[in-house]
Amino acid sequence: MKKKIIVTIVIAVVLAVGVFSLAYGNKKTETSDMPVYEAQRGPLKISIVQSGTIKSRDQIVIKSELEGRNTIITLIPEGTVVKKGDLLVELDASNLVDKRVDQEITVQNAEASLINAKEDLEITKNQAKSDISKAQLDLDFAKQDLEKYLEGDYPNQLTEKKKEITLAKEELALAEERLANSQVLYAEKFISKSELQSDEIAEQKRRLNLELAENDLMLLEEYTHNRNIAQYESDVDQAEMALDRIKRKSNANIIQAEANLRAKTAEFERQKEKLAKYIDQLDKTKIYAPSDGLVIYASSTKGSGWRGRTEPLTEGSEVSEREELIHLPKDAVSNAELALHEASLQKVKSGMRTIVSVDAIPGRTYTGKVFSIAPLPDPQSMWLNPDLKVYTTIVHIDQADPELRSGMSCKVEIIGETYDDVVYVPIQAVVRHEGRTVVYLEGSDEPHPVEVGLDNNVMVHIKSGLEGGERVQLTPPLQSETYTGQSEVIPAQIEETKPDELTAAETPAAGTDIPAAAGKSKKRPANLENLTPEQREELKKKIENMTPEQREQLKNRMQQQLE
Repeated sequence: MKKKIIVTIVIAVVLAVGVFSLAYGNKKTETSDMPVYEAQRGPLKISIVQSGTIKSRDQIVIKSELEGRNTIITLIPEGTVVKKGDLLVELDASNLVDKRVDQEITVQNAEASLINAKEDLEITKNQAKSDISKAQLDLDFAKQDLEKYLEGDYPNQLTEKKKEITLAKEELALAEERLANSQVLYAEKFISKSELQSDEIAEQKRRLNLELAENDLMLLEEYTHNRNIAQYESDVDQAEMALDRIKRKSNANIIQAEANLRAKTAEFERQKEKLAKYIDQLDKTKIYAPSDGLVIYASSTKGSGWRGRTEPLTEGSEVSEREELIHLPKDAVSNAELALHEASLQKVKSGMRTIVSVDAIPGRTYTGKVFSIAPLPDPQSMWLNPDLKVYTTIVHIDQADPELRSGMSCKVEIIGETYDDVVYVPIQAVVRHEGRTVVYLEGSDEPHPVEVGLDNNVMVHIKSGLEGGERVQLTPPLQSETYTGQSEVIPAQIEETKPDELTAAETPAAGTDIPAAAGKSKKRPANLENLTPEQREELKKKIENMTPEQREQLKNRMQQQLE
């Protein structure tokens, strides 16, 4: 603990001195004080070392299929070897049980409504048939009444009136004849005057009866007949329209009853499906093993740090729908999953060979190859740190080892190129000057152009412009900018090489190290005083514009130099 505090204080002091030197330093350091490195010729391996997590290649992923968030009430211990059908997880089902009971009641009500709708449809059809039959009968009667009047009642009435006129005429003729006789008899004093008057009255009555009969015939032919015709024809028309109305209304009632039946049927089916869904959800509250295997919690395979900020799976935890709960590996074939930084993206291709070492299995390494690189950055890492973009990379491990378990931490060395005999120097010795890639030879302030190839973040391949044995400065003047391969350009004196990363696999021969000039230590602090005011201001801005990741890398490198 004390050592970490001391290191932190030293780093803060060095940064403060650096900023102070940027602002106020104006002394020039002699070239002879610069550390140098003798360019080496020999084998060089271009590789990238990245931390990752072991995961099973072929596994069954068990997820929660319950809607919403649910609480785990029973959970099988991690590491348990299970058989097919064993209970793995049981989720809280109390809320679903209540919903199922309520839904069963709803289904019964919906079924009763459906039966009522069916009966209502039959009643509506029967009523429609009855109404239409009655309206049709009324129409038939109206037509028959019209026909009866035209062909029966009216001719009979006409004949009756004509008969009455004929009788009235005959009665009148008799009355006139009798009156004439009475007048003769009265003149001869055979009858009295009262008898004569009686015959006169009788004759007058018969005359009036004839006029009435003739008037009745005229009224029948000119008024009553026309009115009856209009009435009977109107009755026929009204009966026809009533029949049409009843047919339309009955059809509308039937259509409405059928629509209501369809609606009740659909509602009943929907409620039944909802009930079936609750029953299915209740069944899914208990998750059983689909096959034999070793129980591994999904939270254990997420890794740790910025990529795996997940709570461990325990009883009482809440899980969401489709959330991964348990992994059941099918065999011992494994993958290594790692987060490849965008700076190394162009150096890694699918199919490259790899060497995998697992922290939990010391002394053993595994071979493999890069299987896939995600086309887009990991969204979780971008959400946690928008300035950090990493790409999920899958490495297939060749060996099947039962000791490799999901969730183990590992280191993956991705081998890009291997050269048998090339010239190389530390990457911080190569800088950019006026658009050219150059190095600074020992004892010279003049840039020396070189052509570079790939680098492994420690050594860079020199294709031309430098021979083995030539000595180059490790801290070029600040008028230049460092060559950082696929990384961003940062000040030369700040971008120091990690001495502990110069492994035998990355250097030309075992035991070769970066030599120091004239006994100078290779861990000496960077010289920040050989700057013009403009260069100091520019460097200060570059430090301020560094991403959090770059500042963290700078801090780690300075910490390693000071340890």
